[in-house]
Amino acid sequence: MSIRMIRALGLGLLLSTSALPLSAAPNHGKLSGVVVDASGTPQLGATVLVTSESLLSSAPTELLTNDRGRFSAETLPAGAYSIRVTLAGFLPAIEQHILISSEHTTLLEIVMNSVFTSLEKLRRGADQPVPADEWIWVLRSSSATRPVLRWQDGDIVIDSVPRQVEISQSRGNHGRFDLTSGAEHPGSISNLASSPSSAFAYEMDLGSNGRLLLAGQMSYDGQVPAGGFVTQWIPSGELGRGSVTSVVVRESRVGPEGPTFRGLRMSHDNQFAVGDRVSVRYGSDYVAAGLTGMTMAVRPRAEVGVQLPRGWLASALVAASPWQNPDNSASALQSAMDSLDVFPTLLMRNGRPVLENGMHEEIAVEHALSRSSSITAAVFHDRSTHTAVFGRGSANGADYLRDFFSDVFAYDAGISSSLGMRAVYQQKFTDNLSATMVYAYAGALAMNDNATEAALRDQLATRYRHSLAGRFTATVPHTGTKVSAGYKWISGTSISHQDAFGESLYHLDPYLSMEIRQSLPSFFPCHMQALADFGNLLAQGYVPVATGDGPVVLVPSYRYFRGGLSIQF
Repeated sequence: MSIRMIRALGLGLLLSTSALPLSAAPNHGKLSGVVVDASGTPQLGATVLVTSESLLSSAPTELLTNDRGRFSAETLPAGAYSIRVTLAGFLPAIEQHILISSEHTTLLEIVMNSVFTSLEKLRRGADQPVPADEWIWVLRSSSATRPVLRWQDGDIVIDSVPRQVEISQSRGNHGRFDLTSGAEHPGSISNLASSPSSAFAYEMDLGSNGRLLLAGQMSYDGQVPAGGFVTQWIPSGELGRGSVTSVVVRESRVGPEGPTFRGLRMSHDNQFAVGDRVSVRYGSDYVAAGLTGMTMAVRPRAEVGVQLPRGWLASALVAASPWQNPDNSASALQSAMDSLDVFPTLLMRNGRPVLENGMHEEIAVEHALSRSSSITAAVFHDRSTHTAVFGRGSANGADYLRDFFSDVFAYDAGISSSLGMRAVYQQKFTDNLSATMVYAYAGALAMNDNATEAALRDQLATRYRHSLAGRFTATVPHTGTKVSAGYKWISGTSISHQDAFGESLYHLDPYLSMEIRQSLPSFFPCHMQALADFGNLLAQGYVPVATGDGPVVLVPSYRYFRGGLSIQF
């Protein structure tokens, strides 16, 4: 072979090798976009960080916008990406779950807002019409890990990882102060006291590190102080996206001369996508609580959601405690305040403290019937070794842990286990009216047919019940009054919750309950709202029992009233 031929082959090999990066790989795609401000002016020199959301992700790709505000990446592996844009003088902009495929170029327009832009939006009058592209209605029939339907501008969009959209929350509100009386969980000394109290919540922007939420509550009634504090870190800066880490501490005295309850709860939740059809959510709680002694528990949870063809969604869940999912209208400040009241019930067993526990396993499928309605079917299994029941009466056994404020006791009923199924229908009629209907068949603790005056837990057994529940949420257009009312009918007597996980998921309490939120006029730069919550208004489901420790009346669902005033600023 001549030297000329060797040179020709070498030159050809060099040219073919250098041309490889210019042709797109079969499993790679292109990303192109433009960065503008609120008025549409292109922004030069913005930093665009492109990060893969896959489990085996490579190093992030960093880009800069040119003089026309444009950026591009030619060869990105196919998959889901998060885009973060930063520029001096503007708030960071984050876009998540951007799909890159080899079939087409993904185009983006990213609008960056300043602090002044956000304040200007807040000045818009309440009666000014909102453009169609400024609202998204989220149809959610389960926890935040399942894919959801977004009804936007007349089209249905399925998100592989749900996005908690906080459109209703004014990001200008960084603080909240509540004056309330009463509690939603009377009888449990590990939760908020049923007495007049003051609570606060405050939000701090950490820039690229997300947001930090602080909340606290104090009460003092009958010379019995009680209080709690929570700190919550949201690295992504928005509820429902990425991880959330919370730390809650509580302390209260059980009566003027009684022992002091102390509790600590640390939790971490996270979520990620595997491809464009599978989403995973996982988390865990570490709880330590007690009176004279301490008890500790670790409560894991995990859920996998899979998007199926033709609008079907499937999910599998294993959880020791329900996800703390605020509804779509809840703000981050409200979420922080709600975290104060999520301790498991503290019980006494043979003179030592134990925590109410349980394990919930569920498989569910969901289907969208239309743009405004969906159905969900689920089968599940519940098991608990320390089941909490509540009541009131003169029984004075060592296993009856009494609450000083409500004169209700908590009692460890022991082991319970049941299978169950659930069917759910959700419908949004208008922007101001929506409804949820739930049918369930599952077990709950009830009295034995041949009960005698023995220890209370020896008189209890699992009995299967039918239940039918409905919840309506409406907003009065002119006054802004928001009313939520629900009723759950149960086919027979029960002294523990039937499908407790479903009740938490769909915000449904047994029997008749109601929530009212009324905005009030304010002469100061803040938003004032009157609050009123009612539970078991008709006092249904009470069961009188004669035990070896004395007569008691078991209370399967609390009858309570909690009202007050909320100020947001």
